[in-house]
Amino acid sequence: MRFSEYMNEWLYGDGGYYKSFRDIGKDGDFYTAVSSSRFFGASIAEALYKMIKDGSLPRDVNLIEIGAHKGYLIADMIEWLYQRDKSLIDDMSFGVVERQKEVQKIQKEYLFNRLGSLEIEFFDDVSKIDKEAIFFVSNEIFDAFGCELYKDGKIAYVEGHQIHWEDADEEILEFAKRHHLSKGEIAVGYEEFARAISNSAKRVEFVSFDYGERYVRNDFSIRLYKNHQTYPLFDDEVELEKFFKDSDITYDVNFNHLIDSFESAGFILRDYETQARALVRFGIIEILEEFYKLVSYERYLREADRVKTLLAPTIMGDRFKMVHFFK
Repeated sequence: MRFSEYMNEWLYGDGGYYKSFRDIGKDGDFYTAVSSSRFFGASIAEALYKMIKDGSLPRDVNLIEIGAHKGYLIADMIEWLYQRDKSLIDDMSFGVVERQKEVQKIQKEYLFNRLGSLEIEFFDDVSKIDKEAIFFVSNEIFDAFGCELYKDGKIAYVEGHQIHWEDADEEILEFAKRHHLSKGEIAVGYEEFARAISNSAKRVEFVSFDYGERYVRNDFSIRLYKNHQTYPLFDDEVELEKFFKDSDITYDVNFNHLIDSFESAGFILRDYETQARALVRFGIIEILEEFYKLVSYERYLREADRVKTLLAPTIMGDRFKMVHFFK
């Protein structure tokens, strides 16, 4: 099978890594910005609030998170919007896109514990959404799309957990030529996903965070995560069978590919910048300053340290990016 099919089976097949709930943070295989600080979600909510306040979005806009894990991000956003304008929560609608039913159960329980009886609509696919206006938010979803591995005119196939290379078809060769790619990953499904997002509502804002670049590195970034350890896929010591369905598998996002896909679906690129720049522009520093006035100094310092992890350079450098489309 093609590597993209193998990766989809790894993550989403029977017993796949994402088929059931996977913890994040110190008890899981990896960290995300959402697990670092609630101010991540509050900052995005502040940007949404300003768009509603200036009339760019209606008060009855739908806030929908895609790939919500346990529900931390959308809960953090809703709580901040409530702090800003309690009546806004009555006017807005909220939703989560999650295709795994077992994960949905955990999300529903968590969100009820955080938000009480607030109504949240669940969808198992973006294509089933039909609204007037939506503000979509997601964090680290595009690195979980199946991908082809491309190298010098060939793509990877997998048999018996062993990789071999065969000649690429014309579509892959054309993509590689257009993106000046000689070696690396080619995501499968961005175009279809962008079209589904476009068809979900007349008015759409789509904000997503992920790691990657707009330029092509011409090298493989694909890697495995297990117990906070990183293993390059092509490391000589990696035996795929031992990691299959028991570790996360991911790669750097080619943002040019993603942007092309959304623009082809009718979107306009509003912003593309580092996560740190986006959060500062959204207002994370001002939010932290307001927090300082309300809590003890010790609690403020604890939260300030968490915010620093969102803004300071990491092992991923400046490759954590925010991309924002609208139509």
